Order: sequence, then structure tokens, then C-alpha cells
Amino acid sequence: MTGVEPTWQPYEEHGRLTSRSNLPDTVFAFPAQRKEPLTDAQHVRNAVARFNQVLDVSEEDRALAFANIQKAAQYYGVNLSETNWQELGIHRT
Repeated sequence: MTGVEPTWQPYEEHGRLTSRSNLPDTVFAFPAQRKEPLTDAQHVRNAVARFNQVLDVSEEDRALAFANIQKAAQYYGVNLSETNWQELGIHRT
């Protein structure tokens, strides 16, 4: 993991989630901005794919988001080849 302590916590609600506003901050990769929810393996993959599309965040926000993505990926069994947030998005053409 990175030197940043993740804030992500798994969240499961019985029944259907009706909207993003029902989710606690702890399920987002970027909790302060409430961006990129990490509620299942597909959302973890989406957060990785869209990481560089999140605008107006600091390097500290990105470091925390990556730590949260790593924790959620481990929980949901998603393999990450990246070891730090700077590696996300470098595979673009």
C-alpha cells in the first residue's frame, strides 16, 4: 500500500441502493468530493479507468483515492497492476 491510510470501508445495504446520496463518504475513492464509489468489483475497475478524469483534486486527494482503490480492490478480489497513483492512466494512447 501507499503511505496514506485508506478511509474506504465496505458498505452493503439490504435491498437496492436508490441513489448515490444514500452512500456514506467512506465508500468513495475521493471521499471529500464523493467521486468514484467503490461498492463492488465493477466500480473499482471503473474508478481505476476514470482516475485521471477526476478534476480539481490535489495530489493528496489522489494518493488517498489510490489507497482507497487498493483497499477496495483487495476486498473485492480485483487485481491491480499499478503500485501507486502516478501509474494510473499511463497506458492511454
